[in-house]
Amino acid sequence: MLEDGKIFIGKSTKPEYLDLRLANRHGLVTGATGTGKTVSLQVLAEGFSNAGVPVFAADIKGDLSGMAAPGNGKEPLVKRAKEIGIEYVPDTFPVVFWDLFGEQGHRVRATISEMGPLLLSRLLDLNDTQEGVLNIAFRIADEQGLLLLDLKDLRALLQLISDNASQLTTTYGNVSKATIGTIQRQLLVLENQQGDEFLGEPALDIKDLMRTDRDGRGVVNILAADKLMSNPRLYATFLLWLMSELFEELPEVGDVDQPKLVFFFDEAHLLFNDAPKALVETVERVVRLIRSKGVGVYFITQNPVDVPESILAQLGNRVQHGLRAYTPREQKAVRVAAQTFRQNPAFATEKAITELGVGEALVSTLEGKGVPSMVERTLIAPPMAQVGPIELSERQRIVASSPMRGKYDQPVDPESAYEMLAKRAEQAAAEAKAAEGGGGILDMLGGLFGTTGQRKGSMTATQRVTREVTRTIVNQTVGGLAAEIGRTIGGRQGSSIGRAIVRGTLGGLLRR
Repeated sequence: MLEDGKIFIGKSTKPEYLDLRLANRHGLVTGATGTGKTVSLQVLAEGFSNAGVPVFAADIKGDLSGMAAPGNGKEPLVKRAKEIGIEYVPDTFPVVFWDLFGEQGHRVRATISEMGPLLLSRLLDLNDTQEGVLNIAFRIADEQGLLLLDLKDLRALLQLISDNASQLTTTYGNVSKATIGTIQRQLLVLENQQGDEFLGEPALDIKDLMRTDRDGRGVVNILAADKLMSNPRLYATFLLWLMSELFEELPEVGDVDQPKLVFFFDEAHLLFNDAPKALVETVERVVRLIRSKGVGVYFITQNPVDVPESILAQLGNRVQHGLRAYTPREQKAVRVAAQTFRQNPAFATEKAITELGVGEALVSTLEGKGVPSMVERTLIAPPMAQVGPIELSERQRIVASSPMRGKYDQPVDPESAYEMLAKRAEQAAAEAKAAEGGGGILDMLGGLFGTTGQRKGSMTATQRVTREVTRTIVNQTVGGLAAEIGRTIGGRQGSSIGRAIVRGTLGGLLRR
């Protein structure tokens, strides 16, 4: 029943497959809690891995970690395999564990410059005015080649903007100190929620997600998301950032025999809850175009209505598990779910959705020239790896022997905006002190506030230096400063400085 170039999903009146040539046309796995969505996700992930396609999946409950261990041959799984007509053969898969907090896998980080103002505003829950000021901050940083790697870099830049708001307003638009104060408070909230652990270096290189093992099987990258789910906004923003990185960095490949990477979004509704219309439209554009980069995106959620219609229309491969329909709202949701399928005259789709047992699903995949197949009531194949989480000791053993060991586990703090602005401040203070005749720090501070006895309305040397430093920051050309930073920092981030002003669809930093 297994066929080359296809992933076996299960059996209806016939074997049901996912064609690898059309797997980058995206997909959707839906169903109520406890109906088997995670098992279907695991079957798909195993199929992609066997085909040599790397996978990235968020693991909300920890169940996907079982892919690193052989199946335990539980009677229900063996029985299902027999009903379908396949042999149950326990298997393990190459797994790399990731964790934003570094507790259950390798750390995942992104720099603030890479994140960009759009996604960072989403993460901080900023309003339009606050997002506008944050855009000004990124504009200044980009024009001056100031790398924003972590929170202290952004705080330093925001402080500079606040101190010089009146001078910057004429160039960049209105900048309110109160608005900057609000952004600073939101940064503190993010830090208190450990969100700052995601922001910094070394930043994730997406090429490390696109690996195969010695046998040519795709590596399954599993993100530990059980703790991450306590901060849904951070979870959603991270996944959107990762998708935007894939979109911006990967080259166009057009139609391919199989995807270069498949990306599973669990709890997909969190990506769109309270999201502004502009962000949803941008995500829709990325989903529509990323397939030409060879990336397949699969959303996992309870109901198709959790996904905006504009994005739902892009999801060609569907697996619908059972839904409950006791209230009018639930009945409407079932009706909408049924309407997303190409109808099969052999049964009533709407009725079938409410009758599906655990392990059953309605399946429709793209076939031929990309036309959806008629929906079929399907018994999903059993996974060959373990169903359910592995022991913590086994997870730790896998992390310790991982090829990614040591690359991301320890933070690094190269010279960036914070250090550069601190040097400028020291230089300005030294010049001011020399200009004031070496009067010391008290005289310097007095000069800043006009209390050193100068004529009324005149400007002290310190004030003149401060004004010139601000003017330099606003007007200095990118090239010279960019070259200086590039020489100082080096490495992947340093080499990208000259291109920092180029940002992608979701606001992320382009490095090509």
